[in-house]
Amino acid sequence: MSLLQRISALLLPAFIAVFLPASQALANETPSSVPGVEIVNVAKAKELIAGGIKFYDVRVPADFADGHIKGAVSLPYTNASENKPDFDASKDVWAVNRLPANKSEPILIYGNSPKGWRHYKASVLAARAGHTKVYWLRDGIDAWKAAGNPVQ
Repeated sequence: MSLLQRISALLLPAFIAVFLPASQALANETPSSVPGVEIVNVAKAKELIAGGIKFYDVRVPADFADGHIKGAVSLPYTNASENKPDFDASKDVWAVNRLPANKSEPILIYGNSPKGWRHYKASVLAARAGHTKVYWLRDGIDAWKAAGNPVQ
């Protein structure tokens, strides 16, 4: 075995050990469950919206301006923490105090897609703040549009 082959044999596992977890974290979708939050599909979200639920778009203002579900309230989530389930909310900025004062009032939160951590984190924080009927459109506005629903 040549010196180059021996070095490669030693470095390849180290490279994989260091960079593979990082690349997987970047590609990870948000968790498929959140304690205290009901994940809903587009059909259920549409039903909730038709029933008059207050719902919040937590995407950046430019995304909201490009198109949002009619009637949504823009409540942007500024994401500075790591994109992982046990994120440090103190690094993020979100006006959870703009949610209904009545914490038993149902609310729906959405963002872009299952890879959108803003709406995951907003849903978590709403539940942590004591809101008892939090619905999360995990598949986001991408699925809403893919189902043929309008945006404004």
